[in-house]
Amino acid sequence: MKVATDRLKEGARAALRDGELRTALDRATGVFLGNRQAAVAAHPGFEALRVQAAAVKAHLLDHLDAYLERLVDALEANGVRVHFAADAAEAQEAIVAIARAAGARTAVKAKSMVAEEIGLNEALAAAGVTPIETDLGEYILQLGDDVPSHIVGPALHWTRERVAALFHERLGTPLDADPAALTAAARRELRDAFLRAELGISGVNFACADSGTLAIVENEGNARLATSLPRVHVALMGLEKLLPRLADLPTFLALLGRSATGQPATSYVSLITGPRRPDDPDGPEEVHVVILDGGRSAVLADPELRDALRCIRCGACLNHCPVYQQIGGHAYGWVYGGPIGAILDPGLLGLERTHELPHASSLCGACGDVCPVRIPIPDLLLAHRRRAVERGLSPAVERLGIGAFAFAAERPGLWRAATDAGRFAAALLERDGRVQGGWVPVLRAWLAERDLDLSPGPSFRERWRRELQAEGRRGDDGDEA
Repeated sequence: MKVATDRLKEGARAALRDGELRTALDRATGVFLGNRQAAVAAHPGFEALRVQAAAVKAHLLDHLDAYLERLVDALEANGVRVHFAADAAEAQEAIVAIARAAGARTAVKAKSMVAEEIGLNEALAAAGVTPIETDLGEYILQLGDDVPSHIVGPALHWTRERVAALFHERLGTPLDADPAALTAAARRELRDAFLRAELGISGVNFACADSGTLAIVENEGNARLATSLPRVHVALMGLEKLLPRLADLPTFLALLGRSATGQPATSYVSLITGPRRPDDPDGPEEVHVVILDGGRSAVLADPELRDALRCIRCGACLNHCPVYQQIGGHAYGWVYGGPIGAILDPGLLGLERTHELPHASSLCGACGDVCPVRIPIPDLLLAHRRRAVERGLSPAVERLGIGAFAFAAERPGLWRAATDAGRFAAALLERDGRVQGGWVPVLRAWLAERDLDLSPGPSFRERWRRELQAEGRRGDDGDEA
């Protein structure tokens, strides 16, 4: 997927002008929010599960090297072939080599954010393998030559009307077809792909280190078909997607469904322990697991930022973020958008390329409040902002403005003169009780989205001085509290 994380403001402005996008976001996030609220309210032990899951993930990250070794041993004992990839290029190379060895011409793909992260579809196509997305949302995007904008609902930014028009054009369905008819049309098209594909590709929601069990969570059944019908199955995962024990899995399944879609349980949970055995009725002859680093080890080594690796990709922080609700995921410029993208992307791609992203937040704290593994997202956003300033990555105008503010704030006389001058200038720009300074370069962007009322009466300092004088205390430049 093309990375354009240095154009957040440009993407956000385009998103705010897109009425269709805003309609789609309002519909989808509203449904997610309502469903999650009901599901959490119906589970009185939900908060205790969050505490437990956060502790499990923290322990895992503290001992990730040992659990990775344990996972590899368990996988290989189960007959699974394991491949490590330091970056996207190595992951592409490993999967293309597997496809060629299998003589694959068609690959059916279940939803995988890591596959998006490494640009797998492009790599397969270049190698002569046709990738076919089988998740309905991903299939829509593939037909529409688009990319996901949400971790759980990849086509969340598409309205029903837009999908109907696309299917009418590409699949010949009626222009007024309802969602059930559109889904049936996609099912007919995909059924043949499942039957003829030589290669199946999936992500991994959780990999249990003690048993080598791969857990894949979904609602459509396509992942189960993609991992059982083709002769070869490739599971692609980030190196942080582990759980210490299979016994930990129920806790995370209970959190994931409720946080992602508001379901007590997802429709399908597939537990994969290896290739087909002689007495199995179905399943692949080969199973490969590709474990991607892709910058994760650097995040793990950073004690201030490593908590971002707890993420279980539920999308709850996106759904609750007032910024994401307005601009969607594409404005963030990479696979991971919303609050989790704003803290994870700088770690995986480097702060130099992504320093704008941590500023795409109001710091309202909603993302941290709903995170099922209690990632302190607001704290990590502030950490990235601080580092950007320390590295001189913030805009020169911003640095100059903050420096001028600090200089004046440390000098009471200068501060008083500056605020008096500001009040005088505001009075000159006043119209109907509000400042009208849209033509002033410094104020133009700020006032484009806000109203600034002209405060009547004395300033705060003047009122404070009068209070002090009334109490017989000093009220000059050496004011005392």
